Amino acid sequence: MAAAVGCLVGLPRPGGLRLEAVGVVPAASRRAPPFWLPAALAVAPAALLLGPVVALLLSVGTLAVRRTAAVRRRTAARRAERRRAVEACATLAGELRAGRSPAAALAVAAELACGPSRDVLQSAAATARLGGDVAGALLPTEAPVSGPVTAVPEVLRALAACWTVCAASGSGLAAAVDRLEEGLRADQDRRRAVEAELAGPRATAGMLAVLPLAGLLLATGLGADPAHVLLHTPLGLVCLAGGLFLDGLGLLWTGRLVARAGGSG
Repeated sequence: MAAAVGCLVGLPRPGGLRLEAVGVVPAASRRAPPFWLPAALAVAPAALLLGPVVALLLSVGTLAVRRTAAVRRRTAARRAERRRAVEACATLAGELRAGRSPAAALAVAAELACGPSRDVLQSAAATARLGGDVAGALLPTEAPVSGPVTAVPEVLRALAACWTVCAASGSGLAAAVDRLEEGLRADQDRRRAVEAELAGPRATAGMLAVLPLAGLLLATGLGADPAHVLLHTPLGLVCLAGGLFLDGLGLLWTGRLVARAGGSG
């Protein structure tokens, strides 16, 4: 029930994730409601109809679902930015080989990028048009005061290094960016392989997390009343709180292990 309420009031509208994946943020999603609002909407009627314990469970479930959805949105946005950064590097190399000026090539590449990396590439293109330090524009000395940080800092650092070396040595920038793009694609393939390998542990963790619920359903089917014990007796409330805490702790621990094995995403 908690998950259902969380899905109704805590998840984004359909299509929002697809738009974010291509670098377009819907106008309605730019001003998100407060994080606690879905939980409050779930608790208010539940406290009157089902009691304080169920209301607390609903609030925790709603916040957990909303938190999970936010993490998944951020992960999808980071993956999209990384994927589009690889495409931008390939386009940059192609534009340079075609004889375009560095400023024009950077402007075209910026159109293919998404997220904060697009802003960095657009700034670098403007700097190139003015004859400034393009490598410095690709490597801002300070983190942005507001707004998200780019998910591909290593790509921008490598591109800035290519720019610096080619400017100092007089070698072709297109060939250097080509080699950078090949390395990025190899890294992208490695990340995909790791994600495929980690699908099994993720599924196992999810299955283990719902096993207690399966046990409660089995006990109910055998004629017991575990819901009454867990919700209306002191010992049951202690067991319920402890079980939920350990279950959540296990999911958090497993998630961090999987995230560490998979890298930053």
